[in-house]
Parts: sequence; C-alpha cells; structure tokens
Amino acid sequence: MERARRLLESGRGDEQIEVYLSRGVDTDVEVYEGSVEKLTTAASAGVGIRILVDGAGGARVGTAWAGSLDEGAVADALNQARDNARFATEDEFLAFARPDGVAPAGMSLRDESVITTPLNDKISLAVELERRVRAGDPRIRQVESAAYSDYVIEGALASSVGVEANYARSGAYLSVEAIASDGTSDQTGYGLSAARRPQDLDLDAAATDAIIRSTRMLGATRPSTRRTVVVFDPRTAATVLAIIGGALSGEAVVRGRSFFAGRLGEVVAASAVTVVDDPTDARHFAASNFDGEGLACRRNVLIERGELRAFVYDTVSARRAGTTSTGSAVRAGIAGTPSAGPRALVMSSGSHSQEEILAAVGQGLYVDSLTGVHSGVNPISGDFSVGVTGLMIRDGQLGEPVREVTVASTLQRMLLDVAYVGADTTWLPGVAAGQSLAIADLAISGS
Repeated sequence: MERARRLLESGRGDEQIEVYLSRGVDTDVEVYEGSVEKLTTAASAGVGIRILVDGAGGARVGTAWAGSLDEGAVADALNQARDNARFATEDEFLAFARPDGVAPAGMSLRDESVITTPLNDKISLAVELERRVRAGDPRIRQVESAAYSDYVIEGALASSVGVEANYARSGAYLSVEAIASDGTSDQTGYGLSAARRPQDLDLDAAATDAIIRSTRMLGATRPSTRRTVVVFDPRTAATVLAIIGGALSGEAVVRGRSFFAGRLGEVVAASAVTVVDDPTDARHFAASNFDGEGLACRRNVLIERGELRAFVYDTVSARRAGTTSTGSAVRAGIAGTPSAGPRALVMSSGSHSQEEILAAVGQGLYVDSLTGVHSGVNPISGDFSVGVTGLMIRDGQLGEPVREVTVASTLQRMLLDVAYVGADTTWLPGVAAGQSLAIADLAISGS
C-alpha cells in the first residue's frame, strides 16, 4: 500500500490517479499414468494505472499497465496512461470511486498453507486422484487428465480521491476427466473439488463425481421431442444463474442490453426465487472484501421472492443511472478497467433435497452438462437454446441416459416457471454457486 501511495504523488495539475498493484504465485500439476506430464510454478507481479483529467464535456481516462513492479516499468506505465488520457473521449459520467463510508467485511480469504505445502504433496494429490479414478470402475478406459492447481494473490489499490484497499486470497483445485467405455461407445465425465487450501480438497468427491458422470452416460440415446420439467444439477444451475446475473448488471441495463431493463419492482420470477450477490459470504470462492474500484463489497438482494429489487453498479454505471455504486465493480486484473457486474451470486436455498425434487417431479429430464451456452443464450432478448446431456426422470428416479438434446425457452419464462429450488447449495469456482433447480414446461428437442 505504501508504494501505491507514493505513486499517487506523481499526479500533475488537475490529474486524478488510481494505482492498482498486484502480485501472486500459482502452481499447476498435470499427471498421466502416474507420472507428471506438466508442472509449472509461476510468480507474477504488476501494476495498472488510470489517470483521469476533467474537461469541458466530461472526464477523460487514460489506462496503462506493466507486468512488472520494476521502477522503470512502473514509470513507463504512468507516462503511457498520461499520454492515453490526452486522446481519450470525454464522458460526463466518468469518475473515480470515492469513499462511501461502508466498512469492509474483514474476511480472511488467504491460507498460507497454499505456499507452505510441499510441492511433492501437491503432485501426490494429482497422482492419487488419477489412481482412484482408474481403479474406481472397470468401465473407465482412460483418464484424459488429472490435475492439481492453486494460487495465492494479493494486491493494493489507492486513488488520489481517497480510496485505499488491499486484498489477499487463495484457492486450490483438483480436477479430473474420465473416459468410460462399454465396448460400443465412449462417454466422458468431469470431477472437481475446490477449497481455500490443499488440506481441504476432497479426493473421493472429485474421483467419484468423474466416475459416475462418465459411466452413467454409457448407452445414451436421443429422447423424443416434448415439453417437460427439467431439473438442472448444481453445476449446470450455476451456469444458468451466472447468465441471469449478467443481465442484472447496471452497466447492461443502462446500455439497453438486459432483458430486465425497465422492470424494477415487477414480478420476474417464481416466489421460490431469491437471488443475492454476496461477496461478503466467505463460503463463496469469489468472496472479496473490496470491489474492483476499492469500495467495500456488500450484500445486494437482486430478486426477492420473485420481485426484481435491484441491479449492481460500479461508479460509472451508477452515475449513468442516477444512483450510487453498490460496491460491485469487477475488473480482469491489472490490465482491466472496472465495470459493473455480480461477483458472488447465490440463489437462496429451498427446503428440498435433490432426491425429493426428483420424486416430486415424477417425469422429466435431469441435466448434468450444457454445451453451446455462449452462442445459444441471448442476454438481451432472453432467448435460451442450449445443448444438454443427462438422464430421463422416470417415476421420480434417474432413468436412461440421453444425449444430443436441445433445451429451449426464454430466461424470462424459465424464471417464472421455477418449480423447486434445492437445499443442496454447492459452492463452486466462478461467479455463481449452484443447487438443484427444477423448471417446468421446457421444450426438449431430440429425435
């Protein structure tokens, strides 16, 4: 933080400066047939600088970054940001975030054991994961990849308008992709375990998940076209929630790129649906004390019992909308600039287990993977058409596997047709947690 403060003293005249310093270390291990196939341990450090200059028609912002904290590299980035500001377009809504009095949550999101755990122990986790998958079922023909990865990152942000923030977080992951065969066809299945530190990773959970997901899809066929209830598993439900969360960005709303635009106060979902963006919940892997502009993160209720209550804003999108920041600026590292977006989405848990939801549904489709999400979902119109694989639901139980299925509807209709929200909240890497989610009357297209 002290170095960031010193850089602020480089401001000239009416310049405002924001300095974002970051450094980290990460490890990646991939094994194949019991041997290390790939091993990298990398350290990184850098600075992102923004310079804002007021003009007659609004402010201009110049941005630059350097992938080093060397004095010369930092000085070059500062000069480049200053030059870029000269040629930037003026915008009446551009401004740096200012302190708003909200105190940070004060969570501890970094665990030192990510650094202190011996490299051989990390390799052993990946080797053992592969071994368990290979030995777990005779139908497992191959393990495409088994990997361990972790990271520790810390940073500081300071601006000449009084914002000061620092952060530190860590994470560790096990992942494996298994290939099962019945002699006539192959199917893949992916397993994952995530934690803040290596000691909390669950080998059994990751291995079992990959084995089950691959073997139960053997013999999959295309179902007949129909309309039915679809139950998304926690992973796929998290993907759907992340898509919906993008449409709850104040940036998307003010630019007319959200199907939620102009609908505040309306009922937009079933009464079972409450969506919260809560980076102050340390269970979420995207939790953070500060947002990408250095303001304290906070809990924002976006949809409450089906009613659209709020959007998330950074400073600029809030000024465009005539409101204030919700502490929801996100940015892609030192090279990125802040924009509004949810960080840690979660749908409030229901009261039913997945087994109870399947029993209540009776007949339908259970989805455990999605394809074509980026091309098949339009966040402006809400159109939703994606490929899925999964299993049919027969008499309240998981039945035969199906593939080459398209599920189609609109996000607006899907939210209103949510029938059950599961109690099985699953904390996953990424912007959204997930739980079993049953949605009625979706069109599935097969044979």
